[in-house]
Order: sequence, then structure tokens, then C-alpha cells
Amino acid sequence: MSGHREMKRRVFFVSDRTGITVETLGQSLLTQFPGFEFATRTLPFVTNQAAAYSAAETIRAATREDGLPPLVFSTLTDPATQYIIASSGEHVFDLFGTFIEPLEGALGRESSHTAGRMHGIGDILAYERRLTALNFTLSHDDGLGTRDLHEAEIVLVGVSRCGKTPTCLYLSMHYSLKAGNYPLTDDDFEQIKLPKILESSRRVLYGLTILPEQLSRIRSQRRPEGGYSTLAQCQSEVARAEQLFRKEGIPYLDTTTVSIEEIAATIVRDKGLR
Repeated sequence: MSGHREMKRRVFFVSDRTGITVETLGQSLLTQFPGFEFATRTLPFVTNQAAAYSAAETIRAATREDGLPPLVFSTLTDPATQYIIASSGEHVFDLFGTFIEPLEGALGRESSHTAGRMHGIGDILAYERRLTALNFTLSHDDGLGTRDLHEAEIVLVGVSRCGKTPTCLYLSMHYSLKAGNYPLTDDDFEQIKLPKILESSRRVLYGLTILPEQLSRIRSQRRPEGGYSTLAQCQSEVARAEQLFRKEGIPYLDTTTVSIEEIAATIVRDKGLR
């Protein structure tokens, strides 16, 4: 077997806004090809032809350096800037144009080709709801702000490092949900009983669990010293957390091989939040 390491395939996400939408769509497509490794880069705020020419040159430079054309995903709304990006390589996927033309035909009207509408920035009320949810989540992370935790629309419960914080942030940013989370510790496991602080939030509780082996690896990267990351400690915590979930009737999900997006969508579905 050769010791040569295969080069990662370069991927560019091109957007006339922040790039969140094109990243999400592009990454979702790339996950369907688990045998490949990708080196991704986002080129945001391509709002005029000068920026488009600069982005196109960056893409061409990658082709020259790698000897292989990169994959390019774009969500540009302006046809002129999209044309410049489309001419930059062999594999350019226009995620916006793919759907706009069929929609125009179905609705019998041309689109506005306005950047930013996909995020609803023009909807002030929706924007304010998202900010309110995000502020709540940030102030109720990892057991903080428990005094008004009852105001949360969802509270994630689980052992430390099982994915509670990133999932809460995703829920607040993409679903505008006030999400809090509470870390279960050895003190909470003494009686295998719901911590008193969570009693008022019982109806919105949702548990996260994880394979002990994966938890041990994650903890070892963050805090390798002491007993916090040992497999035995992780096995004990996970077993007791799941026992608590079952005893208290708290629905829970194994996050070991599930993306943050899928975890959030599952929680929203299971709790009827949309």
C-alpha cells in the first residue's frame, strides 16, 4: 500500500451575502460522498462584478495549483456576477438559478433577483425573534441563568461535551427558539432523579446522549488530564444519564454519528416545535 496521501478536493462557496445558505446546501450535498475529503473556503459578499472577477481568479488559481478544477457552489442573485463565476471553472453549481427559473415559470412572474431575501432580513419581526432567541440561548448555556429557565422553549440535558451547546445555538439561529441547556454531573446522578432546578422546565426537556468511546475522545482533546476524559468515567456518566432519561420519561437522542443540523431537526419534530 502506498504511503501517498490523497489531496483534499477544493470546494468554494460563493455568495452575495454571508455564505451561510450556500455553505449549508453545499455541505449537505458533499456529505453524500463519504469517501472524499474536502478543503472548503467561503467567498462571501460577491456583490458586484469586481468582486466576482476577484473570486473567479481565486478559483482559477486553485485549478492551476492543484491541477484539478475545484467544486464551486454559488447562490448569486445577479445574472452578471453569476456568469463571471460560471466561467471560472468546469464544475460550478448554481444553486440559486437551478430553482429560480422553474419557480418563475410556475408562478408566471420574474423574480426580483434581490440579495438577502432568503434570510428574511426584510422581515423585521422575524429578525428580532431570532436575535431574542440567540440572546436567551447565550445567557442560558451550560446551566447559566437557571432562574428564568422556565421561559425556554426547549432545554437540552446531557453529560458534558455531548453536543448541547452547538445544538442550542443552531436551534436559536435557524429556528428562532429560546434554547437553554443543562449539564448533568456526578452530583445530579446521586439519586438518579431530575435536578430540582429543571422541574419547572420538565415539559420542554430533551436529552442528548453519546457513545462513551466518542465522548472520551472529545474530552481528551479538550482536557486530557485527570479522570474527566477516561473511558470508565464516560461510560459511567452516559449510563446514568440514560437511566435518568428513562426514569423521568425524557425523550433523548444519540448524537454520536448525527450532524448538528439533523439533531436540531429531530428535536423540533419530536417536540412539535414547528
